[in-house]
Amino acid sequence: MQTEHFDVLILGAGISGIGAACHLERQCPGKTYAILERRQSVGGTWDLFRYPGIRSDSDMFTFGFNFRPWTEAKVLADGPSIKGYLSETAAQYGVDRHIRFGTKVTHASWSSEEQRWTVTAETGPEGKVQVLSCDFLIGATGYYNYDTPYRPEFPGEKSFKGQIIHPQHWPENLDYAGKRVVVIGSGATAITLVPSMAGKAAHVTMLQRSPTYIMTVPAIDPLSPKLRRFLPEMLVYRITRTRNVGLQRMLYQASRRAPKAVKRLLLAQVKAQLGGKVDMKHFTPSYNPWDERLCVVPNGDLFKALKKGTASVVTDHIETFTAKGIKLKSGEELEADIIITATGLNVQLLGGVQVEVDGERFKPKDHLTYKGVLVEGVPNAAIIIGYTNASWTLKADIASEYICRVLKHMDAKGYGAVVPKSNGDNAVESETVMGGLSSGYIQRAADNLPRQGSKRPWKVVHDYVRDVPVLRYSPIEDGALHFSAKTAGKPDAKAKKSARKPQAA
Repeated sequence: MQTEHFDVLILGAGISGIGAACHLERQCPGKTYAILERRQSVGGTWDLFRYPGIRSDSDMFTFGFNFRPWTEAKVLADGPSIKGYLSETAAQYGVDRHIRFGTKVTHASWSSEEQRWTVTAETGPEGKVQVLSCDFLIGATGYYNYDTPYRPEFPGEKSFKGQIIHPQHWPENLDYAGKRVVVIGSGATAITLVPSMAGKAAHVTMLQRSPTYIMTVPAIDPLSPKLRRFLPEMLVYRITRTRNVGLQRMLYQASRRAPKAVKRLLLAQVKAQLGGKVDMKHFTPSYNPWDERLCVVPNGDLFKALKKGTASVVTDHIETFTAKGIKLKSGEELEADIIITATGLNVQLLGGVQVEVDGERFKPKDHLTYKGVLVEGVPNAAIIIGYTNASWTLKADIASEYICRVLKHMDAKGYGAVVPKSNGDNAVESETVMGGLSSGYIQRAADNLPRQGSKRPWKVVHDYVRDVPVLRYSPIEDGALHFSAKTAGKPDAKAKKSARKPQAA
């Protein structure tokens, strides 16, 4: 039986995978491709998470794709709206016809002799094995484990008489009306859950070991609705997007250069919104702004819930769970009917796919990343990893544009393979491709991610303004990329013709 072959296979139908496919449609319309998605719907993160209030923690004017405007007025959109935007984008560009749902990729193996990837997947509820091949492989699976979140074991858990829930596995139709809820955590998920559940629950307590920097942003963008009255939609989107990119970068750079001043500014904003109703010790971190990811809330909804008294915040350490709730090291006991462990995620590269290059197992920590897109020593493959200090999609977009540039260059020159190779004069840094944030999930993943070098193109700068000219306009052949001419053993015309037929979603 002949293996079904494609020019490109994309792993994942989330925001990175849908975006990559749309860029292929726009820039490489002759390429055959398929998107392999283990879930039964598009969306990735935005299909997985179903907890109350699920929303983006980046503004939608930079989180949306650069080729399709986000037209709603919401700055931080809810999960269903984002999933709808992705579905509509996939349909508009016809990429939805190329998605293979219920396809879990388990193994990908590169052969230099054949200049192709062989991909093994399990399909359907019975796990039927399917084998496909491609010339170029794009990993667009995000960066965390969809099956297993980060969930530390707490002493005495089995004695608790209520429900314990992790947001990544939220029960459908959970009834928390009139119940006492404790949310363990202080990150983006926790600060979303607390105001969303407050009011309906009897009371919601956010229990944190240490505070996080939190900044309020408008729920509705004040400028774009006015501009839409007399400017085209795409132009308004670009104007708003450019403004927000600039504001994001300005805040990040100010945090690096003048952390004390930015800290005063952020804390003053929080203090003004709390109106003296909550002790500022709960919102005064021990680290500097942007040492960990900055959290944002629309219209200060968290602070409003705290001022109303429908929610509260406690900074302490857990001694043990009890039958009635949680006993803290201070001696206080928080009574609860439901405990939510918003304790974070586990980072996982390529969705756990086992990768081999000419029979050698790929170990991410032993490789550098090239321009934050390709991987040292791995031919004809790219990994899309967005920014940690700005909107994910800003990098995903220009990474996909760069992949298309490489593919077109290879076609024009008759190349069959490309592989980044470091010449040895580039020191390997301790930082991974995710950058230097001290967030727990990044530190825990240090041994599972590619490294970066001390200088470009091996250094990942996490700066959209600096990345745009490099990924869009710099020469493809720069001495670091090594190309090989096409060899015999490529799929025959009959297989290629068959592969061009769109696949039903």
